[in-house]
Amino acid sequence: MAQILLHSTNGRSPRVNLREALMMGQAPDRGLYLPEAFPKFAPEEIAAFATMPYHEIAFRVLSKYADGILPAHDLNHLCQDAYNFEVPLEMVRGLDRVAVMRLDQGPTASFKDFAARMMARLIGRFVRESGQKLTILVATSGDTGSAVASAFHRVEGIRVIVLFPVDEVSARQRKQMTTLGENVRSIAVDGKFDDCQAMVKRAFADPALKHIALSSANSINIGRLLPQSVYHFYAASRLGRAGEPIVITVPSGNFGNMMGAVIAGQMGLPIKKIVVPVNGNDEVPRFLGTGGYAKIEPSRNCLSNAMNVGHPSNLARLVAIYGGQMDETGAIHRAPDMAALRRDLFSSSVSDEDTRATIKLAWERHHLLLEPHGAVGWRGFWDYLAAEPLNGSPAVMLETAHPAKFPDEIEKLLGFTPEVPPSLAALDHLAEDHDRLGVDYEAFRDHLIARHQPACN
Repeated sequence: MAQILLHSTNGRSPRVNLREALMMGQAPDRGLYLPEAFPKFAPEEIAAFATMPYHEIAFRVLSKYADGILPAHDLNHLCQDAYNFEVPLEMVRGLDRVAVMRLDQGPTASFKDFAARMMARLIGRFVRESGQKLTILVATSGDTGSAVASAFHRVEGIRVIVLFPVDEVSARQRKQMTTLGENVRSIAVDGKFDDCQAMVKRAFADPALKHIALSSANSINIGRLLPQSVYHFYAASRLGRAGEPIVITVPSGNFGNMMGAVIAGQMGLPIKKIVVPVNGNDEVPRFLGTGGYAKIEPSRNCLSNAMNVGHPSNLARLVAIYGGQMDETGAIHRAPDMAALRRDLFSSSVSDEDTRATIKLAWERHHLLLEPHGAVGWRGFWDYLAAEPLNGSPAVMLETAHPAKFPDEIEKLLGFTPEVPPSLAALDHLAEDHDRLGVDYEAFRDHLIARHQPACN
């Protein structure tokens, strides 16, 4: 198999292999890496996934990209090590062939564990082989920072710096980032997620930081998206018959999780529709509806905080796959095929009021326990059904975080506190420590140089 190369969505950087893309995170021209061509699975290969454990499916999917980069037996071992937890598919009571895939069983109780744990193992290996030190910058609106911090904690040669909006993460989400210490440092930013993300992106292109080896673990790094394509194969192989298209619902903020589904489709997974509900940050439904794109500045603070994104980075990748070109600022230089986008994707915006109502309704009608992000997904799925009936097709909705991360809201709406998994319960007794900055980039750059430039231990 020929080694797959990746190109930048901005089109002004050299092609790279997977190792180089993982280590750099963002392309030098500020574009995002995408495979030049997507490897394909035959229908019978996808059907065979139905009897495989999750880590084996991950190995089969990721090996398509890692050929020539990592020996197969080593990749297989890394997949077994990364995916040592359950991936439950919960059939919804009262509905035919509709399931919720609970991606909240990992060490930080979030779907971000699936990508972060694989990235940490791959990048950790590449760093050891190169002998270099690496600083990973992460902007988070909730769960990314905690998953990346946990995955890279104590990985030799790597320092992690997590930026989070101080007023827009839950207490448990914050503690997952601020209680680890050692090679992980968190910065509370007096701003929005988009401010955090903008500072991280700017740092990668800043000549003043060239002496620091930087990479990203946000979904601007292709290493986040490829592992997230795996669970779409996993769900489809278990819910549908061979070759049967599936409806996939992905509650979305920065649209990296959605891109996992898009990548799976590009690799041959039959998908009837990708449903991508958002919260009050409705720039994507408006884009699909009108063909014109406008960022939301500042992003709106909603109950589903991890989705408070006013300009999703991964739109540049989506636009590129559909034949267009969008730069990092959101400017569209070549329009994508909007008819094809509307054929393949459906998106609606869900208010906080409807999010709360959905949590109550899902529990009362289906005994289905959802947290705010999952509730946005569930309501968006019903918005889709009002436009296009399933007609017997299988469907899966991704529940992206554990309800115990939002105990106050669940208690208020349903009258009980969700059971807390051990990974979250342990946080209550740990001390926090973090830095605090405003949204001024120069202050962040100086902070990086002064506090985080020295070599990791």
